[in-house]
Amino acid sequence: MSSKKWPRFSQWKQIFKILKKTERIIFITLILLTFGSLAYLAGSLHINTTKVAPTFGGTYTEGVVGHPRFINPIYGETNDVDRTLIGLIYSGLMTYGKDGKIVNDLAEGYQISEDGRVYTFQLKDNLYWQDGMPLTIDDIVYTIKTIQNSDYKSPLRANWLDIDIEKISDKTFVFSLQSPYNSFLENCALKIIPKHIWENILPENFTLSSYNLRPVGSGTYVVSDISQAKNGSVKSISLKANRKYYNKLPYISELSFQFFNDKEELIKAANQKAIDGFSLAFLDNDQALAEKQIRQGWTNSEKFNFYSFLLPRYFAVFFNPKKSKIFEDTNVKTALNYSINKTEIASNISSSAKNNIFVVDSPILPQYFGYSEPEKVYGYNIDLAKELLDKSGFKEQDNGQRAKANDKEPAFKYKSYLKAGSKGNEVTELQGCLSRLDGSFESLLSGETSGTYGKGTESAVTEFQKKYLPDEKTTGETGPATRKKLNELCPLPQRNLQALKFTLTTINQPQLVKVANLLKDYWQKIGAETDVKIVELSELKVIIKDRDYDALLYGQTLGLEPDLYPFWYSSQTIDPGLNLSGYQNKDADQLLKNARETLDMQEKAQKYEELQNIIINDAPAVFLYNSDFIYWASAKVKGIETTKIVDPAKRFANIENWYINTKRVLK
Repeated sequence: MSSKKWPRFSQWKQIFKILKKTERIIFITLILLTFGSLAYLAGSLHINTTKVAPTFGGTYTEGVVGHPRFINPIYGETNDVDRTLIGLIYSGLMTYGKDGKIVNDLAEGYQISEDGRVYTFQLKDNLYWQDGMPLTIDDIVYTIKTIQNSDYKSPLRANWLDIDIEKISDKTFVFSLQSPYNSFLENCALKIIPKHIWENILPENFTLSSYNLRPVGSGTYVVSDISQAKNGSVKSISLKANRKYYNKLPYISELSFQFFNDKEELIKAANQKAIDGFSLAFLDNDQALAEKQIRQGWTNSEKFNFYSFLLPRYFAVFFNPKKSKIFEDTNVKTALNYSINKTEIASNISSSAKNNIFVVDSPILPQYFGYSEPEKVYGYNIDLAKELLDKSGFKEQDNGQRAKANDKEPAFKYKSYLKAGSKGNEVTELQGCLSRLDGSFESLLSGETSGTYGKGTESAVTEFQKKYLPDEKTTGETGPATRKKLNELCPLPQRNLQALKFTLTTINQPQLVKVANLLKDYWQKIGAETDVKIVELSELKVIIKDRDYDALLYGQTLGLEPDLYPFWYSSQTIDPGLNLSGYQNKDADQLLKNARETLDMQEKAQKYEELQNIIINDAPAVFLYNSDFIYWASAKVKGIETTKIVDPAKRFANIENWYINTKRVLK
């Protein structure tokens, strides 16, 4: 029996010669189906046993309106552009997690003493600056001491007054506070600067150092390139992942920031797909405008996704009684609160800008922090507002405006003993008064020289005494009794009307300008005249410092560990305090002090809930609304999961989890 052999390759090549056309088609189809099935099975096996995972690589470019000046934690924390870069390049003892919680950063751990005055920190191992030098406790001590030193003029100095720092060992150091402060850990999110870089730079040269734009930090990213215009302004900054970073290395290997002079340049770059992301704040927080002017593409690299971040802030109108006396009357402030339809304002902004707007009734943001709602809120009640203004004395005039009658003291009083030969203004006033009182007096004065006490004046005074002081001896001179009677009869009416009128100051930002004009219209309906004053941000800093405003439409950010002391305590009414209404209330002061010092968070919540009711009742401000921070990012970027941030600069709070490139890995 002969054995069968598998055909050789040369024999296989002859198969198409022996097959008919139909057979060849069937054969090729079977071959293709076989390989297709094998490929499908292999692909299915790969898909079923692996998953998509982020991998290192890719470049993300953000567009920014504005330019960096101080990428230095000592100075840059007051500027959004600087603060954003500082957050990426530097590290702090603590930092903000994606859910807004304070978490360890450089710190391995910490302990708080029972009295809340001592914070003991331990530093992590293997910490390095981006130039390879070790990061030590000496750097932390140096950073704090530099901020505390008034020669350096750091805007953060007020946060670190009366706080001592002591190195205990190479890995342990202690902060000692004069008073307990339960929000101190948020202070510790301060970024640390390298002592070996800065210690030989004199205080007067700190702001001039090149390290302000070419920083050496210890954070997630390191500066790799910087491009400057001829005038020295920064056009772009490139960052690369810091390979010496002690924590998780970010997936995105490079970040690039392109800086523009205005929103028009940013919109152009977005439409040219030259940038991958930007903050809606640069487009006046107007989502509708952005959607209209920025073209969306079809691919992930050409499309933008929108991300919404919650912020612990509110916008309010702060009344300043030291500049405008009408705000000394609580009835007036309460009336201005009742006359505003907050829901309508929020709806107006939201519908036009397509942003999430939330009505705010309380300075403690109960919905954000989980506190109880206030006992009282100012609902829209225009009739009650008018009643309160009537009660305060501001009555509606014929022109619809409200005014209050003020009876002033006479501008002039008779004080001198006048007789024949006296001269001066007081004689002139006397002659004028006598002429007004009686025609016969006027006749006696007809030949008299104005301002000179002659025979005619003496005769007129004598007749005045006979008529108005019949029981007194006539002397023709202005003795005490005569002067007293003259002061009763002579003054012209000094009745004056004080208009219910004030100036509302705000920033030149479209949304705030719109709200200011809406408020003006509401207050006009109750007879309050409002002038809207629009200023640039650079001007506003001086205005706030000097408290040079009647009323101020402005936003305040509370922090993720809220401390309302700087905003409402009576000692914070002057710069650098943030008590913008000049608010003073002893009960409120005690609650503010107790709330910041207790280590019991339930007690803190109770104190703030009591506080909100006191402040709302005193009406030092009109609390209006809060809006989300909106961020546009390319659809190619994944992993943006942050929900709460303390301020817009913290949008990169979980940058280490953002990714562009992916790969498949075993499940």
